[in-house]
Amino acid sequence: MVEKSTTTQTHELLVKDLKLSSLLEITQAINANLPESSLYKIFQFTLLANLSVGKLALYVKDDAWVCKANVGTALDYTNVPLSEELQHITAITVLDLAVSEPFSDFDLVIPVIHKNNVLAYVFLKKKADKGEIDQAFIQTFTNIILVAIENKKFARRELQQEAFKKEMQIAREVQSHLFPKDLPETSKISLKAFYLPHQTIGGDYYDYIDIDEDRSLVCIADVSGKGVPAAILMSNVQAALRTMLRYTSDLKKIVFQLNELILLHTKGNRFVTMFICILDFTKKEIAYINAGHNSIPLIQKDQVILLDKGCTILGMFDRLPLIEETILKLQDENHLFLYTDGLSECMNEKDDEFGLERILPMIQIEASKNQTEMIESIVKATVDFKGTKAYNDDITVLSCRIQA
Repeated sequence: MVEKSTTTQTHELLVKDLKLSSLLEITQAINANLPESSLYKIFQFTLLANLSVGKLALYVKDDAWVCKANVGTALDYTNVPLSEELQHITAITVLDLAVSEPFSDFDLVIPVIHKNNVLAYVFLKKKADKGEIDQAFIQTFTNIILVAIENKKFARRELQQEAFKKEMQIAREVQSHLFPKDLPETSKISLKAFYLPHQTIGGDYYDYIDIDEDRSLVCIADVSGKGVPAAILMSNVQAALRTMLRYTSDLKKIVFQLNELILLHTKGNRFVTMFICILDFTKKEIAYINAGHNSIPLIQKDQVILLDKGCTILGMFDRLPLIEETILKLQDENHLFLYTDGLSECMNEKDDEFGLERILPMIQIEASKNQTEMIESIVKATVDFKGTKAYNDDITVLSCRIQA
């Protein structure tokens, strides 16, 4: 009797030592910032080697329930989704044959709970020749590992968010330089602009550049995609355009080279639509190329001309199949209304588009107002039109009144 008691005490001390060693090992692993895979290996070894466990499967809640550890089972549980009936267990539960296969292969499920949230489920089957499984220790041991992993994930998310914030700050600074700080308001030309990004960083761009005393360039562009890549691409387009204008004012050459530049930077993964024109105040002419952009209305006293000729979008083809430059005469008073498709393609709850057919009458009706008031009226009309539906794209408007 005394001998049995001594053996029992020795076994209990051994088990306690094993538990303490396991806790020490996992604590050191966490402090050493070992990867998740190493923590799961320690978990598996501890349960199978030291704690009377014959089979185990550990399901962890990420975006969905995923089996992260699976040992001693004939079936590979990493490919088995967690049964819906088991996802509501909040206490240690003995499994019976009524549990759906393949989870009926286990004796026990232990939920791992932290701050009232179930982080994981440990499915266990004890070894036939061993004593009872220490449920409380396994629950505690698993909790230590899972909370450590959650903390690592949280720290990673924090770092990612911080990096994202820095990226956004850089992109905002880049984009702030895309738009001209001052737009002209002279006896020859008056420009007013409005810009509403769909996201923090948009993909629209407009510009006004004096070529010489008699000529000015006006353009508007829209890049597919948004965010940092779009802002960087547009900054490259702006820099290239301003550099090219030092050497040539040939619109065909400019558009041709812009296409090559965009294709070089994006490998065909993004494209740009652009309307670009040169106003010649001496010749009283406007020369333009529309590169896959929306039709741009030129409103004159007795007519509305839609400027829609030019070429296809930029950045999709090695060589543009055709570039057509159009030259039109300016009248005494001209209104060039440039915009991106965020305005015309604004949708209401019925998925109807605002459309150019609503924009044109408003431009003509609001002609007596100053440009800022006219733009505000049109933007307000889109707000009323869309109702509760959100804008689905950036909105950029550039009103250009020309006295020839």
